[in-house]
Amino acid sequence: MKIYHTLFILLISFHSFSQIAMDTAILDLGKIVIYSDQSWELIEDEDFDGVLNPRIHDIMNSPEQGNYSLTWNTNDCYSRKNDLTKLKDTVWLCVESEELGEFTMPFDGYITSRYKYRNGKFHNGIDIDLETGDTVLCAWDGVVRYAQVNSGGYGNLVIVRHYNGLETYYAHLSKLLTFSGQKVTSGDVLGLGGNTGHSFGSHLHFEVRFYDNTINPEEVIDFKQKQLKDPNLFLHKTLFRPGVTPSNQWKTDSKGKKQYVEKKYYKVRSGDTLSRIAEKNRTSINRLCSLNGLRKTSILQIGQNIRVR
Repeated sequence: MKIYHTLFILLISFHSFSQIAMDTAILDLGKIVIYSDQSWELIEDEDFDGVLNPRIHDIMNSPEQGNYSLTWNTNDCYSRKNDLTKLKDTVWLCVESEELGEFTMPFDGYITSRYKYRNGKFHNGIDIDLETGDTVLCAWDGVVRYAQVNSGGYGNLVIVRHYNGLETYYAHLSKLLTFSGQKVTSGDVLGLGGNTGHSFGSHLHFEVRFYDNTINPEEVIDFKQKQLKDPNLFLHKTLFRPGVTPSNQWKTDSKGKKQYVEKKYYKVRSGDTLSRIAEKNRTSINRLCSLNGLRKTSILQIGQNIRVR
């Protein structure tokens, strides 16, 4: 233990908070972080429930609002438990203040794709053009929740939970320069831009989430002016895309275990009817109507994307 205590004193005395985390080592006392200037820091391992903004969590977790949960999972992107399209009351967030820290643009580039339906699927964030190797910065002060290769299409992904109540996602990175559990401040380097995962060309896929539900980043950030639209953000159910975490995307198998069902879409062609689409995709007209908000008498348009599961 004397060796560990001596090491702790040396590490703290040499650590510079402006440096980039390069590696970690686990000791009995906690986690040693190795920085790019060869300095070190020991971070003690303490129980952490994931709540960085107690005021917001008290509101979201109350029966009056809907008992929304907040988990801290370093190996999963999101829990899919919360459906904020059913949010009962408007929630006020202060997204920038002296206490919470200032906002920093993750990368100063032009937008190549927005928050919208794209090729039959919903694009949950903003794509910002960059070159592989460009530095990607943290938007607000917070704690890194997730920093690893993601098999779901994000590639190298960093997720930061912020003290203001939001989470931000930084995807398709070529290199990760942070780790889960690391405290970060606005403007810190999180990684290098790249083209990993389901990506066509180097860019940063940037998402803003609140209790696992996506928000259009342009509701919060003015990407032309490279600044926040307002330090105050009022969250209400209409800001959250219908179907972000729908109950009809879960099915129960014969053993009673819930399984997530990936969405599938069909593009309407000339001569298609709901009956023909249902037959082609082994489903029912009633199911198609339920998934797409249609009536049996609805007129279909050529090129229209119809969700079939």
